[in-house]
Amino acid sequence: MLRFSTAGESHGESLVALVSGLPAGVPVSQEFVDRELWRRQQGYGRGGRMRIERDTAHILSGVRHGKTIGSPVAMTLANNDWKNWNEILPVEEGDAEKHKAVKSPRPGHADLPGSLKYDFKDARYVLERASARESAARVACGAMAKSLLRELGIFVGSHVIRVGKQELGRDATWAEVAASNAKDEVLLNCVDPEAEARMKSEVDAALRTGDTVGGVFEVVVHGLPPGVGTHVNWDERLDGLLAQAVMSLQAVKAVELGRGVTAAESMGSTVHDAISYDGSGDGFTKFSREKNNAGGMEGGISNGEDVIVRGYLKPISTLRRPLGSVSFETREPVKAAYERSDVCVVPAGGVAAEAMVALTIARLVIDKFGGDSIRELKRNFDGYREQIKAY
Repeated sequence: MLRFSTAGESHGESLVALVSGLPAGVPVSQEFVDRELWRRQQGYGRGGRMRIERDTAHILSGVRHGKTIGSPVAMTLANNDWKNWNEILPVEEGDAEKHKAVKSPRPGHADLPGSLKYDFKDARYVLERASARESAARVACGAMAKSLLRELGIFVGSHVIRVGKQELGRDATWAEVAASNAKDEVLLNCVDPEAEARMKSEVDAALRTGDTVGGVFEVVVHGLPPGVGTHVNWDERLDGLLAQAVMSLQAVKAVELGRGVTAAESMGSTVHDAISYDGSGDGFTKFSREKNNAGGMEGGISNGEDVIVRGYLKPISTLRRPLGSVSFETREPVKAAYERSDVCVVPAGGVAAEAMVALTIARLVIDKFGGDSIRELKRNFDGYREQIKAY
């Protein structure tokens, strides 16, 4: 089984990423991994931290001569800001006078429930791990999953469809999403320049008032054949696994699969994707659909259309104009603590969600097709494609 885990704190010495279960022989490009990390750092509305960090993955194990060798892949991502925090967050007890305690919890963050759970009188330890900085390690893991999937002709990308009240208002093609992800300059990763300009105005408004703004990103999986995931057990459904994966990201408060939100208020005749048959079809099978309202999944199984997953990202919890809170020490009303933060992270959220989706899809692909090497996996994968094409 493909598994991954991360470790590290936002202002600690390093983030750690570990991926196990990748077959041997998967090509791994340092340039590709680092570009994925770069993409996560981009976007209009990012804060000062992104001017400090230049994320790059230091691969310690599991890759030799440019390919995976079947053993766990271990990576570290150094935090450049550590030099300013090594006396604030030392491993040893250190000097208490230099510790930077967070004495009033921030509404919307993990500060208060985490402090209650772990019996802390200082939210510093909670926010350091709860921070979305952790998602950089997920992106590094996701790059490994993407490297596997693209060997099978499966690609994962994302784009922003709403910031605040401004939205794209139309569907995007896979070609548009891929082109947007390939850009060397990223504003808000929207495929339409006019809509992106309107989104930028939402960020500007939040910036002027010391506020933050959320939005919606869309992740697209292109090239996934039908038959990945299953209906037979509740915890093996593709839609459920993708929803959990994306919902696990910091600040994501809702997940939509296909046209799930609008489907709830529509008639069935306008929602379900009619099926047709073309004996000479050029898709995975000779069956086809004119629409993709289902988002590439039916009954918990991929159906051969592009898989569409949307994440609804709340505004960042840390505000330059803090909300009311309570002092841990005195229990008196105070303003919430302020930590350097962003104004808008919707494009970055999309990149982190790509990683989670890619890791989920890669795990299910390995589970279905098996193989200890990429050659064995591709042979099984190609045989299955021939089988469904001949159906």
